[in-house]
Amino acid sequence: MARPRKRQAGAASSDKKELSGKRSKTSNSGKALTKEENCSPQKTSAPKNGGKNVSKYWLMKSEPESRLEKGVDVKFGIDDLKAEPKQTACWDGVRNYQARNFLRAMKLEEEAFFYHSNCKEPGIVGLMKIVKEAYPDHTQFDKNNPHYDPSSKEDNPKWSMVDVQFVRMMKRFISLAELKTYHQTHKTTGGPLKNMALFTRQRLSIQPLTQAA
Repeated sequence: MARPRKRQAGAASSDKKELSGKRSKTSNSGKALTKEENCSPQKTSAPKNGGKNVSKYWLMKSEPESRLEKGVDVKFGIDDLKAEPKQTACWDGVRNYQARNFLRAMKLEEEAFFYHSNCKEPGIVGLMKIVKEAYPDHTQFDKNNPHYDPSSKEDNPKWSMVDVQFVRMMKRFISLAELKTYHQTHKTTGGPLKNMALFTRQRLSIQPLTQAA
């Protein structure tokens, strides 16, 4: 399987600086996130695990705009994933231990939101699914890769990656500003986005989601 041409680091840049952007209307206090967008991942495709419900959902950040890191462009947006053979790629370059542990916890057919990060308009753009569970990230051994880790050994690798496959685009783009508005409202009302990791653990590039959120 072809690996992505470009990837980002695991500890993604915080999107705090973009939070002041234009916000969507919030009269439904997050209902648009679950009804209009059908954004709960379990609704997007039937599981292939004997009919059992998919148990976990994820949010995975990547950078859709060009940015050089040690001379290598780490850009990898959802269009790059769609352009890969079989619309499938490995999710490499994660260099944060908690994010790595989340990668290792992922199971086949679990689904994830593809989140465009560190860009002019951060937010959720589409859905993908896990098609290969965690295995050693080859970039940690590549001296020419910006994510090379000389302390990681091939007989005891520190870093892992999974393979993901494009599922579909969202019916509409869900911006970080819109998600923040729902999150702030739900902190008061006790809604499903009150503890969303996108805001409580902002720098993580791999984040778990509940079925409700």
